[in-house]
Parts: sequence; C-alpha cells; structure tokens
Amino acid sequence: MSIKRKILLYFSATIISLLGMTLFFIYTLFYEYREEEFQQKQKQKITSTIKFLTEIRQADESIIQAMDRISINEFYDEKLLIFDHSKTLIYSSIDDLEIAEKEVDSILKVLTIVNPWLETKADLYDVVGVYVKYNNNTYYGINKAYDESGYSKLDFLRYVLLITFFGISLVVVLIAYYLARIIAEPIVDITEKITNYNFDTLYIPIEVKRSENEIVVLAEQFNKLMKRMKEAVSFQKHAINHISHELKTPIAVLVSNFERMDNETDLAVLKAQINRQKEDTKNLSEIINLLLELSKTDAGHSIPKTSIRVDELIFDTIDELSQLYTEFEFSVDYIGPTDNEGLLTIQGSARLLKSAFMNLMLNSIHYSSNKEGNINIITNEKELQIDFINEGPVISMEEQKFLFQHFFRGENSKGKSGFGLGLVFIYKIISQHQGHISYHTDNKNLNVFTLIFPLQSTNPT
Repeated sequence: MSIKRKILLYFSATIISLLGMTLFFIYTLFYEYREEEFQQKQKQKITSTIKFLTEIRQADESIIQAMDRISINEFYDEKLLIFDHSKTLIYSSIDDLEIAEKEVDSILKVLTIVNPWLETKADLYDVVGVYVKYNNNTYYGINKAYDESGYSKLDFLRYVLLITFFGISLVVVLIAYYLARIIAEPIVDITEKITNYNFDTLYIPIEVKRSENEIVVLAEQFNKLMKRMKEAVSFQKHAINHISHELKTPIAVLVSNFERMDNETDLAVLKAQINRQKEDTKNLSEIINLLLELSKTDAGHSIPKTSIRVDELIFDTIDELSQLYTEFEFSVDYIGPTDNEGLLTIQGSARLLKSAFMNLMLNSIHYSSNKEGNINIITNEKELQIDFINEGPVISMEEQKFLFQHFFRGENSKGKSGFGLGLVFIYKIISQHQGHISYHTDNKNLNVFTLIFPLQSTNPT
C-alpha cells in the first residue's frame, strides 16, 4: 500500500471512528436522559394523583372522572393505577391501555417502605411503581405510558446525528485525501527522481519544492551522498586514466636515464644522475602510496585513528626533508597557548597526515624564492590552525578556483616537475580528518596554505 493511501486510510479511519464514538455517546446520554426525565414525570403524576384523590375522596365520583378526562392527555397512551395500603385498586385511569395483572402483582410485591421506587420497560413503554406515604396513609401507584414527545425528539436527534456523521465523514475523507496528496507528493516526487537518477551523467542535485521539513533533509542528504559518490568515481576515473598516462613519461625517462648511465664514464655526472633518479623514484613511490591509502577510504574503509601530536609530526617531516634538501630551512612558530597538549593533538592517521604535510612542505621547497619556509601553529580551545608560508610566485585569483581539482597546475608551476595531484590528495586527506584547507596570498610574493582541524577535547596533561 502506498504512503498516500496509508495516510488517507489511517487518518480517515481514526477521525471517523472518534466522531462515531462521540456521536454515539451523545445519543446514549440523551437516551438515558429522556428515560430518566419521563419516569420522573410519571412519578410526579402518581404523587399528584394520590394527593388529589385524598383531598377529594368524599367528592362525587363524577368529579374524579372529569378530572381524569382533563389530565388524560398529559401523557400519550397511558395507564395509571392507584392502590391503598391493602393493595386494593382505588383508582384506574379511563384510557384503554392495559397492564397485565401478573405484571401489577410483581410490581406491588417489590414496592415497600425500604424499596419505594421501581422502574422497568415494557417494549417502548416506561413502567414505574411508587410507594407513597401521604397523610399517614400508604398508597401504591403504577404508571405505564409511552413518551411520544421524548421518542420523537430522540428520533430527530438520531437523524441529525446520522446526517452529521456522514457529512463530517465525507469532509474528513476529502481533507484526508488533500492532506495525503500534499504530504505524499514530495515523497513520490523524490522517489521518482531517485528511481530515474542517471549515475552516468554530471552531478545534478535533486530539488524539492518545499523547505524546512524532513523531505528536504532527505533530499539534501541524498545530494550529499551523490556528490561524494560522483567525486569518488570521478577521482578514480581521473586517477586511473591520467596517472597511467602521466606515469608513462617519467618511467620512460627513468629507463632512458638508466640506459645513458650504462654508457657514462664520468663519475661525477653518473653520481648526479643516480641522485636524480632516486628523487624521481621516491616521488613516484610517494604518489602511488597516497593513491593506495586514499582508495581505501573511497571504498568505504574507515581511517585507523590514533592520537597524533601534530607539531611532533611536523618536526619529523621536516627532519626527513632536510636530509634531501639540505639548503632549505623551515622555521616553526607557535601562536597561542602550548602548555595544554590537547590543543596540539587530533585523532587521525599519522601516515596520511604526514603525507599531506610533506606535500605542502615540498610545495614550499619547489616554489620558494629564498629557500626558506615558515610554519605557524596557532592554537585555541576550539580548533588547531597550521599555516604553511613561503615566498615565491603566487597563484592568481582565477586559478585559485581550480586549485584543488585533479591535475590542475598553475602558471607558477611551469618548469617544475609534477603530476598536478598533490593538492587534490592533500584536500582529500584533510577532509577525511574533518578539517579544512584553504589558500590565500597577502601580497604579490607570499603563498599561504591554511589547515584547520576541529578539536574534540582539550584535556590538560
């Protein structure tokens, strides 16, 4: 059953059931009230008749009969019997309605000073029996009557309630249908869009008409998921296609260099070629290792996280690079409190973060104009910020839009070896650690890459 039909069925059934129970309760209350009110009138009729009989007992019988004719129309289809203390009939109304003798005897047996009131039903007739003490005399009264006015009102109420029930039920069904259509429409719409979504096309986010409800949240989460999937698929496609293409040239160069080295007799030139081969091979190896690590995260494998002291990882990376680039110098400055180790510690993969730091430092080395780089470690209670700064050719505003895209290389990288993949890897690594990377330049000759990591806790050591 569709959501639309379920909403229509459940809403309508619930409201109509509550309406039916409410109207039935109203009808039952009125039914009980009619019976109680009419029986009280019967009791009053018996009592007033007994008083009247006692007061004019010495009067002519014709007067009593005349009074009976006057009062006979108070109740429609009525029979009134009055008995004295010995249960002898002393008065009977003149109408034709009969009360069976057996029924009269059973009522008289029940009426006593302890039990002065009896009410019962005979088909649609209300029958009451009353034990009355008046002027030191005991009387028994039995009244059987049909409440024409009460039943007429009850019938009218029943018709009104039935019409009300069916009328409101129809309105409820129409409202439920309208609400079900409104509620289900975005669900049906997003279902159709998801069903017909083409994963082979460019990323097109799913749009919904309404805002600030669960459907929009669902659409946004789906769009985020699709965006990540598209990025992952795009990354894999680009990585496979472009790396396989780009690696052909450096591998061919390596092979060519080895061939030349076989024929080289000058030891100084041979040593320089060997050192260059080592550097090129290490760069290729580092890129391949990064690809393997990132492919694991793209495949859904979580990063094995440990507590990492970021500044110590930076110093370790600097030590490794200083052995290869002896002429380049990095300086590290702390800005903010450093007495709390928690301000310098994050959860993540030391290997991936070290690769990201190394790529940023290699950028500083390759693009620096003065063989110097500066690293600022800025701490506060909420986040850890790291700035990698070097002087050299900057990236233009137009190029900054594509800075973290696959295989983009700016004008400042002309003449430099590389594959245009480093910043993409860095971006993915930082994102995997819930961090953020950005680039800005303060002047025409200063490059600043900023990393920001949120801190989960700042427990003092």
